Amino acid sequence: MIVVTGATGNIGRPLTQALARAGHQVTAVSRHTTAVPDGVRHVVADLAEPAGLKPVLAGAKALFLLLSGDLHGAAANPADIIGEAVAGGVRRVVLLSTLGVVTRPFGPTRIAMRALEDTLRESGLDWTVLRPGGFASNALWWAESVRTRQVVAAPFGDIGVPVIDPADIAAVAAACLSDERHTGGVYELTGPEVITPRQQAEAIAAALGSPVRFHELTREEAKAAMTRSMPAELADDTLDILGSPNPAELRVSPDVQRVLGRAPRPFADWAARHVTAFR
Repeated sequence: MIVVTGATGNIGRPLTQALARAGHQVTAVSRHTTAVPDGVRHVVADLAEPAGLKPVLAGAKALFLLLSGDLHGAAANPADIIGEAVAGGVRRVVLLSTLGVVTRPFGPTRIAMRALEDTLRESGLDWTVLRPGGFASNALWWAESVRTRQVVAAPFGDIGVPVIDPADIAAVAAACLSDERHTGGVYELTGPEVITPRQQAEAIAAALGSPVRFHELTREEAKAAMTRSMPAELADDTLDILGSPNPAELRVSPDVQRVLGRAPRPFADWAARHVTAFR
């Protein structure tokens, strides 16, 4: 059995589907009730309470571990999840980390994630670490403004990074969960090319078949909008990356190709598959 955490998200959902299609016995874990593919068991559990995972992990052979942001808070101890996996007899863990642990290693969240990577390495389990960069799905932040005003509003319109399709992350995770050749691998996951917010708006317009205007926000305007849903420190951190990506954040990684035997999907492919969100 393979346990997939974060089963409702844009990585957990396609990962669960891919594993089920491949014939694996899958348990999908999320905080809330959700629909899952036929043949998949769903369990409501909270990773903030690792002891509650005991019945989920008992007898599992592999675990995909995806942590939400609040699990890096001062009161959280995600290392306990690794301990529960060991106690439950899990043999393999694939951890979704972040490229930021190497490109900008000193933020509190990234320090915590690097510590969790170290805990996993020292656990005695077979492990693989996935470090994605920016997600193509972050463009969903613009969905309402595109639907209502045909506008993408974002800062740093002509500065880009190689954003990755979450479906590619899921495909890499599926391979790592089921193939021991990836044991000990640390994979940096990016899209195939650097793409700017202005170019993303153009790709969305092409998918819609109708014009989408790009409106460039100042950093201050972008921060004001972002702090409605995240702490100011995190907003500043995100804007630093978007406005001044360093060479490591601009690098197109070969690791998706290495694992899957194909190139990562471009942003235009993601936009075409999610076009209904923008209509």
